Amino acid sequence: MAFKFFSLVVLVVGALQTVRAVPPKVATCADGRTTAHAACCVLFPILDDIQESLFDGGECGEEVHESLRLTFHDAIGFSPRLGGGGADGSIITFDEIETAFHANGGIDDIVDVQKGFLARHNISAGDFIQFAGAVGVSNCAGAPRLNFFLGRPPAKAASPDLLVPEPFDSVTKILARFADAGFTPNEVVALLASHTIAAADHVDETIPGTPFDSTPSVFDSQFFIEVQLRGTLFPGTGGNQGEVQSPLRGEIRLQSDHDIARDPRTACEWQSLVDNQAKLQSVFKASMLKLSLLGQNKAKLVDCSDVIPVPKPLGGKPHLPAGSSLRDVQAACARSPFPRLTAEPGPATSVPPVPPS
Repeated sequence: MAFKFFSLVVLVVGALQTVRAVPPKVATCADGRTTAHAACCVLFPILDDIQESLFDGGECGEEVHESLRLTFHDAIGFSPRLGGGGADGSIITFDEIETAFHANGGIDDIVDVQKGFLARHNISAGDFIQFAGAVGVSNCAGAPRLNFFLGRPPAKAASPDLLVPEPFDSVTKILARFADAGFTPNEVVALLASHTIAAADHVDETIPGTPFDSTPSVFDSQFFIEVQLRGTLFPGTGGNQGEVQSPLRGEIRLQSDHDIARDPRTACEWQSLVDNQAKLQSVFKASMLKLSLLGQNKAKLVDCSDVIPVPKPLGGKPHLPAGSSLRDVQAACARSPFPRLTAEPGPATSVPPVPPS
């Protein structure tokens, strides 16, 4: 009996070793590149085209910022109560309607640019918007490698107006809009990590390309640090709707960012991202995946995440901008103190505008 039991164990262990030895299935595409699913091969020529012709050879610049913004403005057009197809490309398919919405001001530029790529590639507008956003983010050092799922059908109708939050909305209104779309307050904070690689063109029309933090080409926590600093100036003209004072010359601050960083419902989650790059990457990746699937049936899509390039690692550590100190921090989390960061040496930080593509 003991011999039979021993033989059975050997057989089971051997079978497990055989299973483990089988390599994962891959598809080899026409150009020699590989992916987990043959359906994803169509993405490689699109990847090459947008990296070269949209993102200027793989830079984390203005077109990346605008493409990432477009992923949000298309997807958040979703409400179980009010309608909207979510991440379906309606902002391109029905651009004459949706780009006229006040909250979508200035987005017509990137819509027009992406329409040119859609015209020469066999991909739906919903897929292209999310794919371009994920590829663009991969050009920014320190960013997570975002997921991408292929197979969104064409949009059937335009999104209703008033589903995109505005920077002058109250925190309560913003959280309610996101909750309607299925997002928690912590996920709202996570999505705002997009502002670490972003710039504003239309909040103050006199200063296009004004960044939200001092490192707009790097995915880091400086946005979460600098929004927590006391505002002292406007980078251009004052009195713009949705703008409050910034702590640095050349940096713009949205009223909504300022308020969410200080609201008791979100302040501690905000502060937790100040000095935790791994968490910042993780929560942003998870929230962006959820955003990219709004209104879609994930079971009918193909996971093509392995086509997205791997971003470069982050260099440097979280810090206070030169010329500032912990006395400038307006700490708002009641549960824990603000991390003890040190300031960069040198004269007070001044942030240059993001150059146009």
